Amino acid sequence: MSATIPQSSVAPSISPGRRTWLRFKQNKRGYWSLIIFSVLFAISLLAEFVSNDKPLIVRYNGQTMFPIVTTYSEKTFGGDFDTQADYLDPFIRDQFSKNGNWAIYPLNQYRYDTLNYFAKSPNPSPPSADNWLGTDDRGRDVVARLLYGFRISILFGLALTITGVILGLLAGAVQGYFAGKTDLLFQRFIEIWGSMPELYLLIIFASIFQPSIGLLLILLSLFGWMGLSDYVRADFLRNRNLEYVQAARALGLSNGQIIWRHVLPNSMTPVVTFLPFRMSASILALTSLDFLGLGVPPPTPSLGELLAQGKNNLDAWWIALSTFMTLTIMLLLLTNIGDALRNSLDVRKKS
Repeated sequence: MSATIPQSSVAPSISPGRRTWLRFKQNKRGYWSLIIFSVLFAISLLAEFVSNDKPLIVRYNGQTMFPIVTTYSEKTFGGDFDTQADYLDPFIRDQFSKNGNWAIYPLNQYRYDTLNYFAKSPNPSPPSADNWLGTDDRGRDVVARLLYGFRISILFGLALTITGVILGLLAGAVQGYFAGKTDLLFQRFIEIWGSMPELYLLIIFASIFQPSIGLLLILLSLFGWMGLSDYVRADFLRNRNLEYVQAARALGLSNGQIIWRHVLPNSMTPVVTFLPFRMSASILALTSLDFLGLGVPPPTPSLGELLAQGKNNLDAWWIALSTFMTLTIMLLLLTNIGDALRNSLDVRKKS
């Protein structure tokens, strides 16, 4: 009789992706940083429903209205003008409290560009029950500016990171796989391109064109790919002469097929570990340009613009402190995620 192996002694097979995820979860700091960052990013994506000067739902004279998605004039609520209703106006608020009317406002009743005309102290006003972190020097709510600015920073960082990864992968793959004169020419081009004064170019273009998110993304993408291309190039140089690549060549696969199917999947470790740190650098780049006045145009919410306001209004300590804490938490979470991701992809570590 053949001996049967107990089911408990058979080690279940674990896919490489799941093994990496289990290693990542073992790093509690990185795992919880990912959860916290995801929650904050999700809240910022719903910023219009969390921080807005328009009610979510209004019940007025038996009709249900949704001002957050539809524009209503002041006359709709018993006013005298055809202009858009100001839902922070005491008259409009009073209309919502009569005859069974009601309105549900967002958690924070200010948008990033809402001016608080009814503040009890001059701008910038300190934190209060109405403005939890005070207002800036134009009377705009700091909480709303931080929330919307956080979203723009993350989305800009993601866009710049994705663009840099695509360009860096293409450049590094071509250099590393073909090597020889191709690699030599690319390296000389990178040396020349990397020596160009990036800040001066941004200043020149800012004086010629109207600053915008798209222009900043294009200009920064021209230089943001070089850091990653070096790592990809090194991996491709190492993998191009391994046995599985030589076998693929012997089977008649084209260079593009070999790169896409075989070499690239085995060279993705530096790309994946590069992402959180590249995203942090992108956010800092946008913040720095906004601080210098070369970033997004007003009244776009910006963390760098809030830092500049804090510098110009040192007595309004709440502006600089809240913005600094937001940037610190954001970059700390991204750094923890990057460290955990790097350790989880290290095959020398045991799961």
